[in-house]
Amino acid sequence: MRFSVRILPLVAAGLLFGGVPRLLKGQESNRLLTLGEVYRQLDAASPRLSAARAGARAATFRVAPARTLPDPQFQLGLMNRNLPGLGLQDPLGMNQIQLMQMLPFPGKLGAAGRGAQAQADASLARADDLGWELRSQAAMIYYEIYATERSILVALTTQQLLRDIATTAQRMYAVGEGRQPDVLRTQVEINRMTEEILRMRAMRDALIARLNALLDRAPDSTVGEAQLPVLPARLPDLDSLVALALGHRPMLEAGQQDVRAAEAARALARREIWPDLQFGVIYGQRPMTGGRTDRMASFMFGFNLPVFAGRRQLQMRQETQAMRDMAAADLAAMEADTRGRVGVAYADLRQARQLRDLYRKTLLPQARVTVTSSLAAYQVGDINLMTLLDAQMTVNRYQQELYRLAATEGQSWAELEMLAGTELLDPDRIQNSETEPQ
Repeated sequence: MRFSVRILPLVAAGLLFGGVPRLLKGQESNRLLTLGEVYRQLDAASPRLSAARAGARAATFRVAPARTLPDPQFQLGLMNRNLPGLGLQDPLGMNQIQLMQMLPFPGKLGAAGRGAQAQADASLARADDLGWELRSQAAMIYYEIYATERSILVALTTQQLLRDIATTAQRMYAVGEGRQPDVLRTQVEINRMTEEILRMRAMRDALIARLNALLDRAPDSTVGEAQLPVLPARLPDLDSLVALALGHRPMLEAGQQDVRAAEAARALARREIWPDLQFGVIYGQRPMTGGRTDRMASFMFGFNLPVFAGRRQLQMRQETQAMRDMAAADLAAMEADTRGRVGVAYADLRQARQLRDLYRKTLLPQARVTVTSSLAAYQVGDINLMTLLDAQMTVNRYQQELYRLAATEGQSWAELEMLAGTELLDPDRIQNSETEPQ
C-alpha cells in the first residue's frame, strides 16, 4: 500500500482541517449584512409600519375635537312676510338674527376627551408593537439565511473533500490498491451533496425574497452575507423576563388603553340620561313709520327630554359595561399569552444554548477524534473507505447543526425582544471567525 500511504496524509489534512470559505461561491458582492442594518431598512421602508404610524397620528387628531363644544348655530330669518312680494306683514313682520349654543351636561366632554386620548394612545402603542413584530419576523428570516448560508459553505467544503477522495480512490483502484465500490460510492456521495447544495441555495433565494418583501424591495434584490450578532453571554432568569414583558410590551399597553377608553365610554354613557342644555339669543328689528326702527331681543333656554331612556340611554350603559368587560378580558388574555410565549422562547433559548455547548465541547471534538482514528485504521486496512467517509460526514453534520443552533438561539432572543418591547442585544455587533460556531 505504498501509494495510499503517500497520499493519505493529504487527505487527512482535508478531512480534519479543511477550512470553510468565507463567502458563498457566486455571491454577488463581498458586502456583509448585519441584523442592525436590516432593522434600520425595515423601520424606514416597511409599508405596514408606515400605515400603522399614519393611523396612530390620525387618532391623535381626534382628541381635541372630542373635548370641544359643538359648533354654535347661526340663523337669519325673514319673519311674517306677505305673499306675494315678501313685504313686511303689519304688525308682526320683522327681520331676525338667531344664535344658538348647545352645552353638554357637565362631565360629558371630559369623558369623551379621555376616551379619545386613550384610543389615540392605544393606536400609538399598537404601531410600536407592530414595529417589534416586524423586527421579529425580519430576525427570524435573517437567522434562517445565516444558518442556510453557513450550511451551504459546509456542504461545499464537504463536496470538494469528496472529490479529492474520489480522485484518490480512482488512482488507488487504477494501481490495484483500491476497490471499485469505493469509487462508485464517492461519486454517489458527490451527487448527493450537489442535490443538497441546490436545495439549500433555492431555500436561501426564497428566504431572501421573504426578507425583501418585508423591506418593500424587489424579490431578487441583492443582500450581503448574513453575520451572526454577538449573543448575550448571560441568560436572564425567567421571572425577570416575564416582568419585563408585562411591563413594557406595547401590545399590553394598547390593551390597558383600550380598558381606559371603555371606562371613559361607560362614564359618558352614564351621563347621557342627563339632558344637554341649549341657550339662544334672538335679535329682531322692524321698520316703523317716521323712519323709526323697532328693535327687540329674545332669550331662549331649553334641553332635551330623555323620554326613551329605557330604550336608548340605559341600553347604552349596558353596552359600554359589556365593552369594558370585553376589553378587560382581552387584556387578561394578552397577559396570559405573553407569559406563555416568554416561557416558550426561554425554553427554546436554554435548549439551543445547552445543545450548542454539548456539540461544541463534546460531540464535535469526539467526532473529530473518530475521524483521526478511522483514518489510521483505514491506512492499515482495518476499515473500508465508507467508514472513514461516514465519520467525516458526521463531523460536517455537527458543524451544520452548530450553525442551526446558533440561529435558533438568535431567533429566541428576537422573540423575547418582541415580547418585552426592549432591545436585549446589539444587532450591529457581530461575532468574529474565532467566536463563531466551529
